[in-house]
Amino acid sequence: MLTVRAPATSANLGSGFDVFGVALGTPADVVRVERASRTTITVTGAGSQYIPEDPDKNTVGAVAEALDAPARIRIDKGVRPSSGLGSSAASAAAAAVALNELYDRGRSRAELVPVAAEGEALVSGEAHADNVAPSLLGGFTVVTDDGVTHVDASVPVVACLPDISVSTRDARGVVPDSASMDAVVDTVGNAATLTVGMTRNDPVLVGKGMEDEIVTPERTKLIDGYERVREAALEAGATGVTVSGAGPGILAVCHRRNQRAIASAMVDAFDAAGVESRAYQTAVGEGATLYRDDS
Repeated sequence: MLTVRAPATSANLGSGFDVFGVALGTPADVVRVERASRTTITVTGAGSQYIPEDPDKNTVGAVAEALDAPARIRIDKGVRPSSGLGSSAASAAAAAVALNELYDRGRSRAELVPVAAEGEALVSGEAHADNVAPSLLGGFTVVTDDGVTHVDASVPVVACLPDISVSTRDARGVVPDSASMDAVVDTVGNAATLTVGMTRNDPVLVGKGMEDEIVTPERTKLIDGYERVREAALEAGATGVTVSGAGPGILAVCHRRNQRAIASAMVDAFDAAGVESRAYQTAVGEGATLYRDDS
């Protein structure tokens, strides 16, 4: 048996729609695999009742098929579905690493990115890699048609998850078809600032660089209490706040000394809006980790 822990992720980061992503220290999915004549899947943990165990309808089943690696697969969900924290990507990334090792397929982590992305296509309708790339590689990733650029980073963040759901398909449905040149120029500048911030582990630059006036404003309308939570986080010391992925999760970048206050402020602000939530005090961290069970 092999076990892989793959982290939650946050994609887009405001200015990097469908391009930027980061791995988060917590939460995470844990996937265990054993060789079998055909693939079977069992799912436990957060939101498991909403996840199909049919391999033809599960992200992990798509990964097993792509690697020609049938297995008995057990998924323990730490990342809730429809959270904006890369739930399906974490499972797909963990399965890709585990099955690649189990069957000695010899693929590098970078080569596993498109494999895991095929699993993502079952959820979003398209094989986006902005979540699976950081879950596999860790740190900060930039995904383009030419491949993935990866930077190790350890910027402190707070990820606040309200007890509401926003589907990836719905969130993509509100993305504007066009934008003004001024908005595009501003977004490019912010994305460049964020990238430099990640290379320096500078939460101030990263926070400034998350500003976006094209996609984010439309997605915030799907999250009850967003503006109240954003203002509360900034007042508590956050250097930047944005929607995590498709939402409803909200990501605040900060200095480590302010994490506790920001987490509390965000939860309290959601509570004032009549929404229960929980906050993860974490940081940009490592990608999927492989463990062997030699017993």
